[in-house]
Amino acid sequence: MHGQKLQKTIGYEFKNPDLLIEALTHPSLAHEKGGPSNHHNQRLEFLGDAVLQLMLTDHIFKLYPDLPEGKLTQIRAHLANRHALYRRAQAIELGEYLLLGKGEEASGGSERLSNLADAYEALLGAIYLDGGVRAARRFIATQFAGEFKQIKQSTPRQNPKGLLQELLQARSTANPVYQVVDESGPDHNKYFEAVVEWEGCAIGRGHGCSKKQAEAAAAEDALHALEQEEPPNPDYSRIFTRANGPSP
Repeated sequence: MHGQKLQKTIGYEFKNPDLLIEALTHPSLAHEKGGPSNHHNQRLEFLGDAVLQLMLTDHIFKLYPDLPEGKLTQIRAHLANRHALYRRAQAIELGEYLLLGKGEEASGGSERLSNLADAYEALLGAIYLDGGVRAARRFIATQFAGEFKQIKQSTPRQNPKGLLQELLQARSTANPVYQVVDESGPDHNKYFEAVVEWEGCAIGRGHGCSKKQAEAAAAEDALHALEQEEPPNPDYSRIFTRANGPSP
């Protein structure tokens, strides 16, 4: 059966194999074959997105009982954005199992970010229909184990940009400067990458579903780099990368 190896990889065996096939079927193949207009993975993607949001929300809500709604939303966005799902899909080699139309396959569709992120959500939707809430929860717990461990060990700061500026201005009059270096996704689901620079050095990089979130994540990344310096180094530029290349 198609996807047998995939089932071993994810640790879940489908009782109804047709659901797995549907989750792996890209719309291009359905259109190419001239079958039913909805005989592809977009409906399962719709369902999987909702299941993922619920499971992640439940987990971080319980993990951080004192965090405000805005911070919880930021953590969830970090875990469930398109790039994060793309990386998860790559980790289980999901692209090898996608069923694509000839044109889509010839144009590199098995490696395309949107196809892999969509198929990952569709796979989760299929698991939910086939095995229920428990199966979906186990899948997410396994898939996101590393991320859950990481966020549990580091409580998000309320104002990382303000804290970073305070620390840096204690050592220099220069202010950190934030730049959005990448923007992707449709208008209703944008994803941003930001870099924070200080004295000509790129000192942090972050991602988010808004420019504000991306800049806050970049500040958090810079603060983490500072904290890892043992013993504290007053010349912080030595632990960062020059904006135009490595430090001499």
